[in-house]
Amino acid sequence: MSTQAETATATLVERFSLKAIVESCLVIEEGVAGAKDVDLGMMAGAGILPGPLSRADEQGLDSVLEALERARSEWGEGFEPPALLRRLVAQGRLGRKSGQGFFPYPRPDEGQERETVLLETRGDIAIAWLNRPPANPLSPQLIGDLAEVWGEVDGKVRVLVIASSNIFTFSAGADIKAFTQMDPAKAGPELLDAGHALMRSVERSSTITIASVNSLAFGGGCELTMACDFRIAAEAASFGQPEINLGIIPGLGGTQRLPRLVGEAKALEMNLVGEPISAFEAHRLGLVNQVVPDHELFDTSLSWARKLAGQPPIAVERIKNVSHASDLDEGLRAEAEGFGTAFASEDAKEGISAFLQKRQPSFKGE
Repeated sequence: MSTQAETATATLVERFSLKAIVESCLVIEEGVAGAKDVDLGMMAGAGILPGPLSRADEQGLDSVLEALERARSEWGEGFEPPALLRRLVAQGRLGRKSGQGFFPYPRPDEGQERETVLLETRGDIAIAWLNRPPANPLSPQLIGDLAEVWGEVDGKVRVLVIASSNIFTFSAGADIKAFTQMDPAKAGPELLDAGHALMRSVERSSTITIASVNSLAFGGGCELTMACDFRIAAEAASFGQPEINLGIIPGLGGTQRLPRLVGEAKALEMNLVGEPISAFEAHRLGLVNQVVPDHELFDTSLSWARKLAGQPPIAVERIKNVSHASDLDEGLRAEAEGFGTAFASEDAKEGISAFLQKRQPSFKGE
């Protein structure tokens, strides 16, 4: 290839990349789609890997802004830097190098990189990053790692934010493949007991917890958010308890906490139908405290954390304990027994096999 052809190719690639950023920002500003859907759409529909927003975060949003300024003077107003990009740069959200751009990026403390969870502390605030992409399954390993992280921050920081390290999911629920390797008789002790202990400790602690939900929160992932004190959701987030479709029941509080948050009728519908609800519907029902644009989720969660970090710890602990004083523990015990019965059934084996084989299950009530 001649030098002239190489230059022309480089110019074409640069113009295309910069124009993609401009159009992506405009789509977000106009409310057509959120940041997550823009990148996923470009990856799945146009084969652009990574998506334009993630690519810009890697390059550095300040560098992208400078390139657009030059492009506008050379190629015209079509390359005018979008207001969204200017605002993010002005806020110091420069992409991966600053820890946040269009998307947030973990910056774990030294020695705090577990297999499935990363721990980052910022003064009185800690962030537990679920870090088993793309699904962040609520496996025994993740529950164990999260319990270790909780043991380090419980009562030592004022607020813990639980977030996802990737744009695909918050947590898609239990690790179905791990289910197939579990003895039904041990399912409770190995998974449910550890999960219940962790979540009840979270509810009773003077440390306030915030679930920062960027995408799918299904099954155990949804149950994890419900154990937190607050749930902040991106517009792209969705919530659901799909266990019924596998022939089993929620096992980490879905039959107990969900009715307390959304009411008995809606909780029964979600648990028996198994279909997810949007972030906006979750907010209307009381499952979510606030819904924000995708690119504002982490900043909003930190804003809540900073406000809550100033509250008196003793009063916080008392309020939380009194608020949760009910028959929840008895209900969770009943739920665990019900899960064990359902998990040991032939229908559960059929549901899990059908899920793994990507076919419709045939339940027989056995």
